[in-house]
Amino acid sequence: MHRRDFLKATALLAGAPAAGLAATTAAPGTARLLPRPLSPGDTVALVSPSAAVAEPLDLQLAREVMEALGLRVVTGAHYADRRGHLAGDDAARAGDLNAAFADPAVAAIVCTRGGSGAARLLPLLDYDAIRANPKPLLGYSDITALHCAIQARTGLVTFHGPIGTGSWSRFNADQFRRVFFDRELMHYANRRDPDDDELVPRRNRTMTLRGGKARGRLLGGNLTVLSALAGSPYLPDFDGAILFLEDVSEAPYRIDRMLTTLKLAGILDRIAGFVFGECTDCEPGPGYGSLTLAQILDDHVRPLGIPAYRGAMIGHIRDQFIVPVGAEVELDADAGSFRMLSPAFAAG
Repeated sequence: MHRRDFLKATALLAGAPAAGLAATTAAPGTARLLPRPLSPGDTVALVSPSAAVAEPLDLQLAREVMEALGLRVVTGAHYADRRGHLAGDDAARAGDLNAAFADPAVAAIVCTRGGSGAARLLPLLDYDAIRANPKPLLGYSDITALHCAIQARTGLVTFHGPIGTGSWSRFNADQFRRVFFDRELMHYANRRDPDDDELVPRRNRTMTLRGGKARGRLLGGNLTVLSALAGSPYLPDFDGAILFLEDVSEAPYRIDRMLTTLKLAGILDRIAGFVFGECTDCEPGPGYGSLTLAQILDDHVRPLGIPAYRGAMIGHIRDQFIVPVGAEVELDADAGSFRMLSPAFAAG
């Protein structure tokens, strides 16, 4: 399909939100669904399901990054739109996603940015089309809403990692090639870079909250976005899962409140293991004082009695892991790492 046909299909789907609404019911006990493999030379679609991209150069850079990785690029019809803080209205943004999944010429979907707004699309997505056309979806932060809903409704493994307009450092590009092109059974252990003038490394350190190993389906993402879905039909089944979380620019009392929400919703009591990435710019504000993040994790996670650690290279940081949401992993809390137990892609 040529790009003009892709854009035409997008426009048609954007005008038909009822189709998405009709496809929101999935059979209970959704099994894991593996995406088709991605190879150099394939076509990826850049879509904007959340906030608008303010600087046109950032969209150009997102295209150039994908091309530098050896991929062809098409764009959603509305990926550069703006409606307030959003990248266009809900039907248009959902239409871009639906068209990208339905287009057989598109091998993978990369979200241009996060921000806010993806959760508004969840009732408008065509989950039957997603299930029938399993392909990789990449993004993080607000894209957590899509990871959760697609996992809950279809079982499709998606990928939590850099957005199109974000950092594409050497580390991130290497992660992309290893995950998508080489299809490695990845072992996610923090890179330990020695500091120039420190006796022992201080960057990228992990801390064990409770030791041990656990196996389960890897689920999670941004804590703010995930906790906001509590009580909705768009959260996956967390029974026996390895839950990973990260956040940015949230005061510790808010982190405490959101973890309390997960506790009260019964989610924390059902998981088999826990990984906390980075909470960037999450320092206490002025006032009478605050619990620290370490104390909050002690209060909520240690009593669970499950293997858990913090400090994984996941979150709003320059160099970040690309992790398969919904894949089976083994967590080693003492080592501060986790590894894939089976491929994240269907056999080619």
